[in-house]
Amino acid sequence: MISVTDVCLKYPNAKTDTIQGVSFDVKQGEIFGFLGPSGAGKSTLQKILTGVLREYRGSARALDIEVRNRKNDYYEKIGVDFEFPNFYGKFTALQNLKYFSSLYAAGTSDPAPLLERVGLRDDANKRVSNYSKGMKMRLGFVRCLLHNPELLFLDEPTSGLDPANARIIKDMVLEQKTAGKTIILTTHNMHDAEELCDRVAFIVDGKIKTIDTPRALRESGTDTRVEYSFTEKGEESRHACLLAELGAETAFRAALDMGTLKSVHSQEKTLEDVFITLTGRSLS
Repeated sequence: MISVTDVCLKYPNAKTDTIQGVSFDVKQGEIFGFLGPSGAGKSTLQKILTGVLREYRGSARALDIEVRNRKNDYYEKIGVDFEFPNFYGKFTALQNLKYFSSLYAAGTSDPAPLLERVGLRDDANKRVSNYSKGMKMRLGFVRCLLHNPELLFLDEPTSGLDPANARIIKDMVLEQKTAGKTIILTTHNMHDAEELCDRVAFIVDGKIKTIDTPRALRESGTDTRVEYSFTEKGEESRHACLLAELGAETAFRAALDMGTLKSVHSQEKTLEDVFITLTGRSLS
């Protein structure tokens, strides 16, 4: 669905390239995530792939189209949900969706069920100028689904949402994957990336540091650390070791045999731990 080869982009008046020699491929039906801190180049890459920024070097192909050469019908096949969606503030939510639906040549979905799904049914006839950021985020997500696109670009889709509404959006994203859609997700939220993405790319300063599945990245490098505690002479004693060494721990085996073991806690690495190790940067 997407093939990017040695793409570079320099903004006007900038001293260096914002995107520096980026290459990756995305398969059909895959959720591919860009994980990185603010300013890393995630949104710039998305704007290249959505045809907004066309003065790039290298090759960026999506849906068998070199994106710099895209025609207007490209937007019939892709859906875009930016972190700060723009709407007509004096229009209601329903009026906005009906207007945007009219821009597509093919038929679009009835917005009412989608609005109900994201909890906006009762606010469908409210002016968008009176919407909170979270409401606008949910409305933007509905808008990008209206024309049933093959390829979705989601920029921080759960930003500003409470846990309940974030769960709804993530469930809907996974449903799109099940339906065979291909999804590009840009985020600095490690939990969203780990839960949703088949593969993630770590990006810092316009460069991709590594690409792999969330599980493979978490399992890479050093072994998992384990902390355990047991009762010894009436007091609690705490020990730690690597998971691979736990079976050989004399104190652990003795506590297990004597029934004095109190707790065992493994400390698996998170995606953020791996990101910091590989890049020396935080996701925040």
